[in-house]
Amino acid sequence: MTDTQQAAPRPPVTVRPGGEPQPPATKPEPARADAPPSAPPCEPAEAHTEQASPPARLPSAPLHTLPLPSATAPAAPEPAAAPEPLTPAQAFDALYAFCAPALVRQAYLLCGRRALARESVERAFQAAWQRWPEVAVDRDPAGWVRATAHEYALSPWHRFRPRYRHPEPPPADASDRALLDVLLALPAPARRTLLLYDGVGLDLPETAAETEASTPATAGRLLRARESVAERLPELTDPAALHRRLAELASAERLRAAEPPAVRTGGEQRARFWTRAATAFTVAIIGATALTLYTAPTRYEAPVPPGEAVRGVPPRAAPGTLSDAELRLRAKLRSGTGHGPQRMRPEPR
Repeated sequence: MTDTQQAAPRPPVTVRPGGEPQPPATKPEPARADAPPSAPPCEPAEAHTEQASPPARLPSAPLHTLPLPSATAPAAPEPAAAPEPLTPAQAFDALYAFCAPALVRQAYLLCGRRALARESVERAFQAAWQRWPEVAVDRDPAGWVRATAHEYALSPWHRFRPRYRHPEPPPADASDRALLDVLLALPAPARRTLLLYDGVGLDLPETAAETEASTPATAGRLLRARESVAERLPELTDPAALHRRLAELASAERLRAAEPPAVRTGGEQRARFWTRAATAFTVAIIGATALTLYTAPTRYEAPVPPGEAVRGVPPRAAPGTLSDAELRLRAKLRSGTGHGPQRMRPEPR
C-alpha cells in the first residue's frame, strides 16, 4: 500500500448465537463485460439455511430406478482388516525371492564359478535360517546375507576341494571373458570393494563397513582396482560404463538359485548332521576317557632295570641240535607214565 492510498475501514465482526465469530459480509465487485464466466463464490453453510433454496428438479429416469431417501446417515465404511503377520518361513521365502537371484550373479563376479556362486548363496541363506531370530530383526537382512555370501565365495579353502581345482568354461563373449579375467586378477578385498561400490551401488562408508575396513583403506582399494581395470580395458575408465558392463556380465550367465523350501530343508538337514556328529564325537571322547581311567594303574611301579654283563661268566649259548641218543631218550620219556607211583620206582638196568 502506497502513501497515496488509504486503508479501508475493516467491517465489524459479528458473533453467532453459539459464540463463534461470523465473518463480515463482503460486497461483490461488479462484473466486467469482457470477463469470462466464473463459478459462484463459496458461501458459508449457514447462508443456505437462511435463504430459501429453489426446488430440485427431478431426473427424467423412472421412479422405480431412483434411490429411496434414507432417514439415517450413510454408514461409515468398515476399516480394512489388519494383514496377518508372516510366519518365519514365509518371511524367509520372501527375503530369498528378493535377494537370491542378484546374489548369485554377484558371487559369480567374485569367484568366476557358477556352481560355487550358487553354493555360496545357499550356504548364506542356510546360515540366515539357522539364525533367523537374529537376522529377522536386523536393520538390513539383505546386507547380512550378502556379506555372508561374499565371504563364502572368496574363501581361499575352495582351492583344495577336488571339484574346484580345475577352471570352469569362460563366458562365450570375448569382452565378457576379458572383463572376468581382469576381475579375477584383482586381490580379493579390492575385487569385493569394486563390486560393492561400482556394481551394487553402495556408498563408501557402507562399503567400508561391509568389507570390515576403514574408509580411507576402502577408497584406496577402489582407486587401485579402477586403475587396474582401466589399464587393461581403457573403455571402462568411466565408472558409469564400468557399472553397465558389470551388470551385463552378471546377466549374461544363466544363473538360477534353488527354491526356498529346498534351501531351508538343506540347512535343517545340515544342522542335524553336524549336531549328531558333535554328539557322537563327544560320546567317543567320554568313552575313551572312562576306559583310560579304568585301566590306568593306581600305584607307582618302578621300571625293570636293564640287564648287566658279569665278568668271568661266559654268555649262555643256545642249545644245538639233539643227537640220536638224546632223541631216543626224549621219546622214551614222553612215552612213559607221567603220573602215579610208578614214576618214583627205579627201573633195573
